[in-house]
Formats: sequence, structure tokens, C-alpha cells
Amino acid sequence: MLFSSLIKTAAVAASLIGSVTALPAHQHNQHKRGVVVVTETEVVYVTAGAPQEVSGESTTVLLESVVSNAAATTATESAYTLQAPVADASTHTTASTVATSSTSQATASSTGDGSLPDDDSSSFAAGAKGITYSPYTSSGACKSLSEVKSDLAELSSYSLIRLYGVDCNQVENVLQAKASGQKLFLGIYFMDQIEAGISQMASAISSYGSWDDVYTVSIGNELVNGGSATVSQVASYVSTGRSALTAAGYTGPVVSVDTHVATINNPGLCDISDYIAINAHAYFDYNTVAADSGEWLLLQIQRVWSACGGNKNVLVTETGWPHKGDTYGKAIASPEAQKSAISSIKASCGSSAILFTAFDDLWKADGAQNCEKYWGIY
Repeated sequence: MLFSSLIKTAAVAASLIGSVTALPAHQHNQHKRGVVVVTETEVVYVTAGAPQEVSGESTTVLLESVVSNAAATTATESAYTLQAPVADASTHTTASTVATSSTSQATASSTGDGSLPDDDSSSFAAGAKGITYSPYTSSGACKSLSEVKSDLAELSSYSLIRLYGVDCNQVENVLQAKASGQKLFLGIYFMDQIEAGISQMASAISSYGSWDDVYTVSIGNELVNGGSATVSQVASYVSTGRSALTAAGYTGPVVSVDTHVATINNPGLCDISDYIAINAHAYFDYNTVAADSGEWLLLQIQRVWSACGGNKNVLVTETGWPHKGDTYGKAIASPEAQKSAISSIKASCGSSAILFTAFDDLWKADGAQNCEKYWGIY
């Protein structure tokens, strides 16, 4: 089938997303990316600065060949078509052989059936499933309720709004500011404050909405990829979070978000979440132009789906393109490139993607490619 054949026949350039030091008060989405080249049986870590090669061949050529074939047959696939069972047992075995980094077995497993929760996305016209939002001013201060309401008025066409934490009263404020029918993808960011964060989250829900307003709750963001936790530690964090959420009356999906590369290299992550939630950005692939972002992203969805045994849906919880920053291989950071990338993502797999991000994060550090502040779409 398509998912296994793509992995068996191609070397794929993929981004490795981690954490970069920035404002310590809130490090949500502080990214430092490198490049990883993945083949069927090996993972080769490389540094940026020149087109990468695998077995003497440019990954750009290989990626373009695979994307061309994939786009011809799957450009209109949604997350729901990725639920198909694996054709044979070799699919999972083959995908798992790319995991050359050590993995720990999860100590807790998901409780769902791997499907995405229902939402009323058909009544929203954004072209993507959702968008991420951070409640900070350019100086890093907390935005007021009136400022959050003004921001959310520009995001009313998205069915989902993703938040990363509970600081700055962001859950309380977004619940009051969101459009009718919108749902929230909530998050606990600090792993030493899981139960306290969920208590604050539950209080906000009690005061300004209901658990029906919540699409998913994530426990942690890119913990394995950033080197701050092992798979078994993530499993423990999610177990703690799930127990606290259940006690608070929440019965929806619980996930831990990591990068597509970390998930493929650590398939134990697949067992922890109720469905698979990944962050993936084509800009950091080095060999992908903005106009090919959607096809590249669809390929990453397929690779993760296969690596996880084809048993759970995959939702991309961050993907986007900067409008300012350094040129990184074929990736040019410009307003025109950002528009091209977002259009491509929406056309290829918008129903499976949460865009990154609503507004520029001027409170962040510049980052390795001088682009971390400039991913805002509005």
C-alpha cells in the first residue's frame, strides 16, 4: 500500500525540531531545528549548509520524485483516510527499522481507539483544521482579555484554536473570546506543574464553558525531541495528566505532542497518546520549497502513520512557514513564500493540520535561522 511503499522506496529529508533558549517565563514553541535524513534502515544526522545526500544521491531529487507520486494519488486525502488497516505485518516492521535511537517502552498506554474526535469543522472556512495562538505581547507580557478578544476575532474561521499552557489566564480568556462552535486544543507545558495546571484549566472550564469546548488536551510539547524526557517519562507524565483530567470530569483525548522525526525514531510514543499528534515544518527540511510544503507534510503524515502501525490517526499540531528570516537551502523566508506554503498545506492536507501560528511572536529570541519571531499568518 502507499504508506509502506513510500518508506521502502525513498530517502526522505525531514526536520528535527527541538528547544532553543528564549524567555524563561514562557518557552512555548521555542524551536531549534536541525536536519535529519531518514532511509529505510538508517538515520543519518547531518548539519545544515549544503544540499544533503544519501548514498550519493541528492535528497532533493528523491523527495521530489516521491512527492510527485504521492501527490498524484493522495493530495485530497484527509486524516480520516489514514485510518485504513496496515496491509501486512511487514509494514510496521519496516517502518520501525528507522528507529536507530534508543527507545524506552511506555509505562502507560492510550485509552482511545486512535480516531480523532468529532468536531463541526465543516462550518468553518479557514481551509485548515486549526491555528496555534500565544497570549503574549511583543515584550512578553500577558495580553488582556480585550486584546485576546481582538485577536480571536481574526481567527473565527478556524474550528480549532491550539494553546500551549495555562499561564496569563489564556484558557479563561480564550473561552470568553472564541467564536461559537470553536473548540480548544489545550495544553500543559510544564511537567512539574501538571496537576496544578489541570486544576486551573478545570476551573476555567467551570467558569466560562464546558469540557465539550475542548477537542484535546496535550501533556508536553516536543519533550523527547528536545531531549528533556525519555519515552517512559513522557508516558508517566501523560498518565498523571490523564488521571487528573478524568478526576476533573474530562473524558476526551489526551496526547503528548512531539516531532514527526522523534515519533518515527521512538515508536513507543505511539502507544501513549489517544491519537498521534506531531509538529512538522517543511521550512527546516532544507531541500523543500514553500510551494511543496503540503506534499512534503502529507508524506510525513504517511510516514508517521506507518511507523505507528497504521492503527491511529495522525494530526499535525504545528506546521507553517516564516515570512522573514534566513534562506535555508531551498527554503526562502518571505511573505510570498509563506502564502505559497500555507496555500499548499491547505490544498494537500489542511483537514489534518493546525497552522503555526496566528501572530508573530516578537517576544522570542531570533533563533538559528533568525526566523523564530516571524511565523505569524495575520
